[in-house]
Amino acid sequence: MRPFSATPDDPHYHARIHPALTSFADECCATLARLIAYVGALALLGMVGVHLWDELPTAVAVGPAARPGWSLASRSRPAFAVSSPDLYEKSETYEIFRHPEGGRKDVFHWGPQDEKPVAELEIYRPGGEFNPSEAWLEAEIAARMDAGGGRELEPAGVVDSKFGRVTLLRLTNDPGGAKSCLGFLKRLGDAALQLSGWSCQPSGLAARRAAIGCMLNRLTLLSAGNEPKLAELFARAELRRGGCATAAAPAVATDWLMGAENPRLRGPL
Repeated sequence: MRPFSATPDDPHYHARIHPALTSFADECCATLARLIAYVGALALLGMVGVHLWDELPTAVAVGPAARPGWSLASRSRPAFAVSSPDLYEKSETYEIFRHPEGGRKDVFHWGPQDEKPVAELEIYRPGGEFNPSEAWLEAEIAARMDAGGGRELEPAGVVDSKFGRVTLLRLTNDPGGAKSCLGFLKRLGDAALQLSGWSCQPSGLAARRAAIGCMLNRLTLLSAGNEPKLAELFARAELRRGGCATAAAPAVATDWLMGAENPRLRGPL
């Protein structure tokens, strides 16, 4: 009799993995993929955070310098000249400054070599940086007259010039001695021009008034560039130009209400 061989219940499971094991493996692979994606996302966020942290100090440091101010324009050609006989004995300095927003300042200084200037004239053609505030402008002139002094300006009368009457200014609590300075300011709206500066002539108030009037009367235009209104302004001003002796005389309106000195009274009280 031949031996009897047993037949397995389901011979198909010998050739493949059990379905339960397959499902478990799939779940493990999916979980591992999610973990990898999660860790990758965390790593990416960390890299972005480190990059932003590294850029933050640079942005803070560069912030205040993002808007540059006035800079010396050494290659620009002079546009003005002053031929004042009172200033021939002084050393003259002519500098040109430009602003990125279009402004230009032509600045004259006169004074002994290597010493503080005794007079200044600034011709300002404003651009987009212009600040029309009178208080701001007077504070700037005061700082130029007395650097580090921190004083304000007060009216000191007017003086005649070929550009019309020019407002005079002096530092508050100024005793009016030999070391005093007299500032001035004139705005010419049609030509978008502003004239300002000061005189510290040691000979007294009358000499400082004369120096300012003479300085403005002797100011001439060398080149107007593409500004026809500026050329027209100087052409008309030349027709009204007087001598330095005329500029030294105070304007009629300054004799008493706007005069820099105390009013003169006639007769006994």
